[in-house]
Amino acid sequence: MSDAELLLSVSNISKRFGATQALADVSLEVRAGRVLGLIGENGAGKSTLMKVLSGAHRPDAGQMTLAGKPFAPSGPLAARQAGIAMIYQELNLAPQLSVEDNIMLGQEASSWGLLQRSRQRPKVRQALDWLGHPDLSPDVLAGELSVGAQQLVEIARALVLDARLIVFDEPTSSLTQRDTARLFDVIRRLKQAGLGIVYISHFLEEIRTICDDYAVLRDGRSVGAGELRDVSEDQIVSLMVGRTVTELFPQVPHTPGEPLLKLDQLTGRKMPRDASLELRRGEILGLAGLVGAGRTELARCLFGLDAVRSGCVTIAGVQLTGGPRRRIRAGVGLVSEDRKQEGLAQSRSLADNLTYSRLGPYARFGLLNLTKRRAAVDHWLDRLQVKRRTAEQPIQELSGGNQQKVAIARVLHQNADVLLLDEPTRGIDVGTKSEIYRLMGELAAQGKAVLFISSYLTELMAVCDRIGVMSRGWLKEIRPTSAWTEEGIMNVAVSGEL
Repeated sequence: MSDAELLLSVSNISKRFGATQALADVSLEVRAGRVLGLIGENGAGKSTLMKVLSGAHRPDAGQMTLAGKPFAPSGPLAARQAGIAMIYQELNLAPQLSVEDNIMLGQEASSWGLLQRSRQRPKVRQALDWLGHPDLSPDVLAGELSVGAQQLVEIARALVLDARLIVFDEPTSSLTQRDTARLFDVIRRLKQAGLGIVYISHFLEEIRTICDDYAVLRDGRSVGAGELRDVSEDQIVSLMVGRTVTELFPQVPHTPGEPLLKLDQLTGRKMPRDASLELRRGEILGLAGLVGAGRTELARCLFGLDAVRSGCVTIAGVQLTGGPRRRIRAGVGLVSEDRKQEGLAQSRSLADNLTYSRLGPYARFGLLNLTKRRAAVDHWLDRLQVKRRTAEQPIQELSGGNQQKVAIARVLHQNADVLLLDEPTRGIDVGTKSEIYRLMGELAAQGKAVLFISSYLTELMAVCDRIGVMSRGWLKEIRPTSAWTEEGIMNVAVSGEL
């Protein structure tokens, strides 16, 4: 381990919630001017550990030190005042407030109850200049910014707080490649300034690119740590899942058959624009493109969530009309990109979320056979290895990755013939991604048709039979995967030219 100054020490931290042991004797170290990659499967304890660090949870046992002094925050405010800043996957901004007001929120410069903007504006400017973005106006509303720019506002807030350690939780999950590159430049600046960084990600190539050290959690326990230069990717994956993952992209033989889903010049309110395609039984068709290219809008039009201005959608020769209920009855299932806002009912149970789209097998005379439903629910939760206390707990209690597994389980339980999967592996660990790829292959082998939307070109190239590229709302080209390169896909996505 580097001899850089030890900034944060976590020793034998444990935390239990009822019968669930979320953390058990977890230890790690973060050094000034270095980036620690925190790695683990969904439900491994990463989020719980970060909540202990941020003061949201108090540990049952163990100790922490910050800059050599005992650190036991009484709450989030105490952690922030000690110099701990959290940049969450789902950003924590007030969209109706300006950039300046978001940066200074809770630490405004005031006198006799009056806001002194002239005193705080230099701090805001200095933080934005230091991040390399003096062009970002303090007066613009945060809600009008791109996701990448909103993330910069959160980092600027941490700088104004004089943070000593910043935690990034899946920071690139909603970023374009350009914004990701900008974020990495900012993290390197933070390193050079002597801050400690904890970087949580399921993308091992990101961990390898930006991190110096690593720590792996599995089932709430520390199972490995050290410098990244001393460990291979296969070794990290084995530590994460407790076994050797021989195939990150397993291949299941399947043969595309006759066309099942057809789009004929489909046009939505804004996007897509005159999109036409055929999706065959037994086929995995990938959709690539930049954020905002219209991929999600196309899926929403297919599922009846967004209005269609012109064009038509047919399944097995029958034209689809109406909203999601009719699409579900016609055999279409959607896994939404936004599981928190529209993909899942956060206050409802796992069982409800998994079965809402197909209650028929358990209903009789208007009553549900809960015992029969529970058996089916447990089958799918076990199949996708969802970590939970019970099928009746609110789904909002699960980690983001386990919530995503429930969303996927729902369309499988629905027995859909056409599966629209919008970023289904976002926020999911390597081992589970491998299982989802295998599952997609098995569904194709059963004659299902899969439309797979992803911003991760590597998985599209490895999993799909054909790939289409969208740019500015237009579906530009669909080719066999073997006819594409990642560079070729990006060129079409950026320029819109073939």
